Amino acid sequence: MLERFRQFWTNIWAPLGNLLIRCGVSPNTVTFIGTIGVVAGAVIFFPTGHLFTGVMVVTAFVFSDMIDGYMARTTGNVSLYGSFLDSTLDRVGDAAIFGGLAMYYVSDPDWIGDGGNRWYVALAIYCLSMGSVTSYARAKAESLGMQAKVGIAERSDRLVFTLVTTGVAALIHSLGVPGWILFAVPTILGLMAIASTITVAQRIYAVHLQSRAITLAQAAEVQE
Repeated sequence: MLERFRQFWTNIWAPLGNLLIRCGVSPNTVTFIGTIGVVAGAVIFFPTGHLFTGVMVVTAFVFSDMIDGYMARTTGNVSLYGSFLDSTLDRVGDAAIFGGLAMYYVSDPDWIGDGGNRWYVALAIYCLSMGSVTSYARAKAESLGMQAKVGIAERSDRLVFTLVTTGVAALIHSLGVPGWILFAVPTILGLMAIASTITVAQRIYAVHLQSRAITLAQAAEVQE
């Protein structure tokens, strides 16, 4: 859904990418630094209840995912290792974000009392897990010669909706709005959990259709 805006944001960050290139910084270095920033922002600020600050830090470093790709294409330094590293560290960043939210519900006293926070912890962990499954389904399909880049919730969709909702709710709460506004966070987690599940199902079905077509084609060749 939000992939259509990738080129827009890439153009915005292109000057910084060009500056880093002139300074001799490699795309892989940007990938590492970006991941460290995302992880630090999520696991330091989310569990302590500083949701807005955490979102700002995470968002600042999330854009490194576009900058490193731009740098690699611009310098012609596109490599299999770079692609592997980028995808692998993306999973690390995702785990930190949703894991940080889970730790927030475990540690924040505002959510402790009636045990209701357990559901929010479960939602965050489920989003983390299904996000990994979504990415794995696509990677496995591509390793088998098929495509599975389908679904209603790509990684960028899940991150943007989760971070924006969390940041806005936390900011409004800090301005004096009662704590009920923070229920927007588990609400968006629930929606992302549903969207991720649907996306996994869509990818499984897409691969099923492709594999069946391949099997039928192979059977037809044998008969000929």
